[in-house]
Amino acid sequence: MTPEQIATFCLNLPGAREDFKWGSNRVFSVAGNKMFAILDFLGEDLAFKVDSDLFLGYVDRPGIRPAPYLARAHWISMSARQLPLAGQELTQLLTRSHQLVVRRLPKRLQPGLLLDE
Repeated sequence: MTPEQIATFCLNLPGAREDFKWGSNRVFSVAGNKMFAILDFLGEDLAFKVDSDLFLGYVDRPGIRPAPYLARAHWISMSARQLPLAGQELTQLLTRSHQLVVRRLPKRLQPGLLLDE
């Protein structure tokens, strides 16, 4: 997937929006300001949240590392130009990142944002 395809996919998730923060970082969030992915993170990287129990398994894979400043919240980072993940696995992880963030929202904000799993 190209960075533009990643951006398009993220924006097609329920309630997703894009902002530019910290210079040229494209931040994808839900419910106003709850981030689930960052494109062009620290240059040309893609960063997003993963399940806490899978975090160490992902950072052990070649090309994937803990996201600077966000690793304690179980975010991983990788080159957006040479993705170490295949398209379907990446889209599943981005969707999961979105859903991890949505599930932490107050119940009153979740309707319409939750996907069937």
